[in-house]
Amino acid sequence: MKFIHRTFVFGLLIALSAKLNFACKDKKEVAPSKDWWETAQFYQIYPRSFKDSDGDGIGDLNGITEKLDYLKELGVTATWLSPIFKSPMADFGYDIEDFYEIQKEYGTMKDFENLIKKAKQLGIKIILDFVPNHSSNESEWFKKSVARDPEYEDFYVWEDGIDDPKNPGKKLPPSNWLAGFRGSAWQWNEQRKQFYLHQFAVQQPDLNYRNPKVVERMNHVIRFWLNKGIDGFRVDAVPCVFEIERFPNGTYLDEPKSGYTDDPEESDYLLHIYTQNQPETIDLVYEWRRVFDEHQRIFNTESKVLLIETYAPPDYTMKFYGNVTTQGAHLPFNFNLITQLNSQLTAEDVKKSIDSWLPEMPSKRTANWVIGNHDKRRASTRYGVEKIDHMNMLVMILPGVSVTYQGEELGMLDGIISWEETVDPAGCNSNSSIYEKFSRDPCRTPFQWDDTKNAGFTTKEKPWLPMAPKYEELNIKTEMAAKESHLKIYKSLIELRKKQTLKFGNYKYNAVDKNVFVVLRTYNNSQILLIENFGNSEEKIDLTKSFPNLDKLILKIRNLGSKKELGSTILANNIQLDKYEALVLTTETVL
Repeated sequence: MKFIHRTFVFGLLIALSAKLNFACKDKKEVAPSKDWWETAQFYQIYPRSFKDSDGDGIGDLNGITEKLDYLKELGVTATWLSPIFKSPMADFGYDIEDFYEIQKEYGTMKDFENLIKKAKQLGIKIILDFVPNHSSNESEWFKKSVARDPEYEDFYVWEDGIDDPKNPGKKLPPSNWLAGFRGSAWQWNEQRKQFYLHQFAVQQPDLNYRNPKVVERMNHVIRFWLNKGIDGFRVDAVPCVFEIERFPNGTYLDEPKSGYTDDPEESDYLLHIYTQNQPETIDLVYEWRRVFDEHQRIFNTESKVLLIETYAPPDYTMKFYGNVTTQGAHLPFNFNLITQLNSQLTAEDVKKSIDSWLPEMPSKRTANWVIGNHDKRRASTRYGVEKIDHMNMLVMILPGVSVTYQGEELGMLDGIISWEETVDPAGCNSNSSIYEKFSRDPCRTPFQWDDTKNAGFTTKEKPWLPMAPKYEELNIKTEMAAKESHLKIYKSLIELRKKQTLKFGNYKYNAVDKNVFVVLRTYNNSQILLIENFGNSEEKIDLTKSFPNLDKLILKIRNLGSKKELGSTILANNIQLDKYEALVLTTETVL
């Protein structure tokens, strides 16, 4: 009996093993798949500057709806809109008065619903900008907090301050903390007789996330807009949401000097070790992801994506992705290509910036690549006009998600904004001699649709910001009509991203010398190679030294300055690169 039993068991194991092997074989042959956001092309719209539909010189929701066909033709997967909520516009929408209403100059809730409807028809996801760190000081929440309404009394960060030894009866701020827009981060409120914290403009009081009522209220805001049909949120200023807890006497630790600047009013004068990147912030992001996933589960929808603004050290940023038991943000934004590179960039600099993200990522997470936004000088201006195609190629060929700020596909340049024309509080809070260092107005100038007056953005004589230089050349109409243009190169890159090699392929990258950078994507026998010369001299490269499997390749895409013939064959062991030349090469058959 024992022999029979053992024989039976042994046979059963063999049968099970065969089934398992067959199942594994079947599984291996199944084509890979990814969620919609994992290979998406995100496109940021700054609504105030995208398209004015009613002639008031300010972009609006109907203008965006009108131009969604352009985004569809471009190949955009999802577009995220900078804040469109009711606001006094002290910081152009990042000071929210009512998280549930649309700003009147942008339109109505009906206009927003029409935007969502058309976007869904076109297959474009709509992502909204969520600003949880603060509200406007004109918000009803803040007014009730000032009046010590029991429900709202602790909605914000309030402190008594400390006695001024030189002036009895007067209070000083409880710490030396500085605001992002210059000066103390503490503002005295005469009605309440306390200071409130504002890490940005004085009109932007910080919400108190140590109060559970604030957490739940903001969760309600998230649910409200998810129910309106949006596909996710980009979350603003996440590192600032929590600050260290106060001492029992109502004071805080002072932040140390950074040594970066001698200007005691500038935010960078201090190292923000007590007001940014606190451990509680990680848990709050996990809570927001729980709300997203709960909504998806209840309503059986596609994934609602959570993107967060970080600007934090890599070891802290990577925690936002989640851990072995908890899901975090789908995408903590990767700003390395912005913060670590400038017009003097080299291939070695590019490699370092990628090295500080890709190898640091937790397993099975998705990378993302960003070269510009509404807070930073435009990519063409920062990197140099001759390198804008290089940078667009880079974010499209590297694995993961690409993020484009409106105008980068055209090579748009920074606007030239005088002191008198400056409206950004980051510039206005300085003075006429240094405002250009801080103002974000130059990267927020109106989008360039054609070569007519005001670039087709508005029919008003004077738009809210003046047009940027060269808009007669760098616009949709002109670049679409041209034989070659930044826009056509960009569209070719998005088309190439539909290939399985870029969606699912393995990757290698390297600086083969100081100026030449290479990215190789492989999938089965298919190869896509990006090779970029960031230097102003010619280069002769033998790529087989670094990538021995490379042989003959076909030129598919080239930067605007390249003279090489598209479709020509190039040998990997003998690549001649002109100065500032960038090429995308593939095998003859590319999957």
